[in-house]
Amino acid sequence: MTITRWTPIHDLAAVEVDRLNRMFSAVFGNEPLATGSWTPAVDIYEAPNHDLVVKAELPAMKKEDIKVTVEQNVLTIEGERKFESEVSRDQFHRLERGYGAFRRSFTLPSTLDASRVSASYVDGVLTVTLPQRAEAKPRQIEVNG
Repeated sequence: MTITRWTPIHDLAAVEVDRLNRMFSAVFGNEPLATGSWTPAVDIYEAPNHDLVVKAELPAMKKEDIKVTVEQNVLTIEGERKFESEVSRDQFHRLERGYGAFRRSFTLPSTLDASRVSASYVDGVLTVTLPQRAEAKPRQIEVNG
């Protein structure tokens, strides 16, 4: 089993860089703030069978607008939530939901089997299951005596 050093400062720095990129894109890009990039909420946990599970909230999206890739131990979830409404933009009193493109990337431990990754999208929640390699799963050793 490979031990991976976790540095929370690195993760926080990545969030801040994403936030700065979104801010500059909204200011200097062609899109207004309400339709700039947004960041979906993500939960990552280890299942009882030791698989890694990533759940992302992607409400009001079509599965065709979501792309999931795993390359060189990096999971990337990206897509675009389009602003489609029967109400014109100038009729809104408040517009808080984010629209536009998003991209989230997560560094994965090397113990995962990238060839067996699966993804499903149900009720606005994307679930990506990343199974561990068989040799990386813990196994009980019998003690002889």
